[in-house]
Amino acid sequence: MPREGGQKTSITSIPALLARNAREFGAMPAYREKEFGIWQTWTWAEAAEEIRAIALGLLNLGIERGDHIAIIGRNRPAHYMAMVAAQMVRAVPVPLYQDAVSDEMAYVLDHSGARLVVCGDQEQVDKVIEAQRRVGNIEHVIYIDRRGLRKYEHSHLNALTDIAAEGRASHYRFDGELDRRISELGFDDTCVMLYTSGTTGRPKGVVLSNRNIIEASRSSSEFDRLQQGEQVLAYLPMAWVGDFIFSVGQAYWNGFCVNCPERAGTMHEDLHEIGPTYFFAPPRYFEERITAITIRMEDAGNIKKWLYGTFMAIAGQVGPKRLDGKPMRVWDRFRYWLGDILVYGPVRSREGMSNVRVAYTAGEAIGPEIFEFWRSLGINLKQLYGQTEASVFITQQPDNEVRVDTVGIPSPGVEIRIDDSGEVLYRSPGTFVEYFRNPEATASTRDPDGWVATGDAGFIEQDTGHLRIIDRAKDVTRMSGGEMFAPKYIENKLKFYPNILEAVVFGAARDRCCAFINIDLAAVGSWAERNGIAYASYQELAGNPKVYAMVQGHVEEVNRTIAQDEMLSGCQIHRFLILHKELDADDGELTRTRKVRRAIIGEKYRDLVDALYDGSSEIHTETEVTYEDGRTGSISATLEIRDAAVIGNTGRKAA
Repeated sequence: MPREGGQKTSITSIPALLARNAREFGAMPAYREKEFGIWQTWTWAEAAEEIRAIALGLLNLGIERGDHIAIIGRNRPAHYMAMVAAQMVRAVPVPLYQDAVSDEMAYVLDHSGARLVVCGDQEQVDKVIEAQRRVGNIEHVIYIDRRGLRKYEHSHLNALTDIAAEGRASHYRFDGELDRRISELGFDDTCVMLYTSGTTGRPKGVVLSNRNIIEASRSSSEFDRLQQGEQVLAYLPMAWVGDFIFSVGQAYWNGFCVNCPERAGTMHEDLHEIGPTYFFAPPRYFEERITAITIRMEDAGNIKKWLYGTFMAIAGQVGPKRLDGKPMRVWDRFRYWLGDILVYGPVRSREGMSNVRVAYTAGEAIGPEIFEFWRSLGINLKQLYGQTEASVFITQQPDNEVRVDTVGIPSPGVEIRIDDSGEVLYRSPGTFVEYFRNPEATASTRDPDGWVATGDAGFIEQDTGHLRIIDRAKDVTRMSGGEMFAPKYIENKLKFYPNILEAVVFGAARDRCCAFINIDLAAVGSWAERNGIAYASYQELAGNPKVYAMVQGHVEEVNRTIAQDEMLSGCQIHRFLILHKELDADDGELTRTRKVRRAIIGEKYRDLVDALYDGSSEIHTETEVTYEDGRTGSISATLEIRDAAVIGNTGRKAA
């Protein structure tokens, strides 16, 4: 049986947690959503009533046990309510990425066999209608936002509010059946199906049970002492396991409030207004916010620049010690206190992090400099290591044991070991049930004893028990001279610079490392304006000689730091180019969670990779691109290739 607060409990599903929350926290806020500039609130009692109405409406539509219901759109209370309503009728919610193109959406809708799709707005409805030409299993499409849909054919297209209204009207017919289905829900019944990002191939449907989600939510909540009064902002893709565990699993376990921004463009302002106590973001978010802060400070007056530079230097020396409760000199305490009044407090407030008690980052490795920047501001940012297949949590960092070079200790209930090849394996109550319709992949990932292969290379420190992740196991290889090659480590160092948005490093089985660079258009564009550099497009700015010189300086600074690492000093970057376009998920170069698809990029830009290694000083290339409306086209450019200074073993520049 699951345990609640150290005691046995009969709660074995998310709907059962909803009933408890409505009973015990009925008047407390469960959801907030900003709409037309005004925050709308649903209490737990109101949410429970609305979710039941939607569930009755689903029964009225003929939804059967085991049916799959796809959910597509931005973070909205109605979407989360629809997911829980699906669970009530013993259907399986399948959230999809809202920015998925029609082909990606069609694959998931077909593979899952979804009978019903809940869409956020007209854009998502249009993509589903297009997908229906290839997917024959979709019987009903439900939408939340009515705008633009009045003249659509509505025989199988309905508003969610109408479905809920029909559920209320027909409750006498379906109350008994709904109660039976809710009572049937067991700890090992499916809670949700989430699709992997598909870094190396087609996404796989990860089946997670109530046991997986509730046990992971319980143990992680106890680890960080989460309570009913926490506030979170739900802005990450609902199809990502991180959002599901924070906005559904932990939210329902603890009974805290989930706040949904008005739209992606207002996320930072909404974050500032809510002031969450518990916050999660991937490394890219923290990288982008540093870029925004840097741009603002570069546009500030001399006094503000001096204050910022002076006190951030103090923060770097003192902040992490203060956060970890380590001894500090009185003078350092005073300097940090003054800096908190003048710089750190205002920055935290502007970033909406004044009330944050616990913040996490995960999804991929975060650059050490980026991590230390946020902790120096007094924000309790920690790393966790997890996977969709683990219901997120594999390791977490305890307070006062936070380090940039490890991802922490095993989460409660999780076992970890390293196999003979150096790959990290784990097993836990959060371990997934199976890959949907893919028994071969299930068997190759999880052995009969429950150990799951993560695909990551790492090791456990003997003295601390902390896990250190080196890189993806398939990416950690050797260069032709035998030196270790760990591309993500180098890429993260490059991305610390606000001017660099993305980097892809090559070097496996080669005699040296070379890199593709994507500049950050906002940061470099701001720099260009201040320096009187005119440009008309990303491509023109990326090819500017002054931009190349600036990026070369960053690359050579990274080389100097890498040269100090005995294990990875051979990974210094010898040559680089600045790509003529941003890497894009629509072009297949990134996953929907913005992870680099290294093999695809290497193949797609083979001519550029070859030019980096054959000594060319420039290369003309033509690239196919996908526009937002799905049309394809091509762009051509002649790219400059530059050499970067590297440091030899003696500390001198290599010849």
